[in-house]
Amino acid sequence: MSQQVIKLSTNAAERIKEIISKAKDKAIGVRVGVKSGGCAGMSYVMEYAKDIKPNEEIVEDKGVKVLIDPKALMYLLGTEMDYKKEKFSSQFVFKNPNETERCGCGESFKI
Repeated sequence: MSQQVIKLSTNAAERIKEIISKAKDKAIGVRVGVKSGGCAGMSYVMEYAKDIKPNEEIVEDKGVKVLIDPKALMYLLGTEMDYKKEKFSSQFVFKNPNETERCGCGESFKI
């Protein structure tokens, strides 16, 4: 079996379950991709996934379905997705071994 594109921490899986259960429309999981932008050149994008699009990679981990945009596959390979709660904010955090540079705010990265 090939390496899983993205791994989820227990916190991330629990938070995704929570988000999906509160979605207005029926979501089957979350879709993760990357887009150009941010101070380092690229940023992560997450949205509800209501269906599976052609050529998407489907990762099922800890009872959660994560769909990976085919254009983002090479950027996300080996990434661990975590969810951190801090005093004033909470967010998904991507630990991506492919990043060569990350901006100070943690919103964007370079490969």
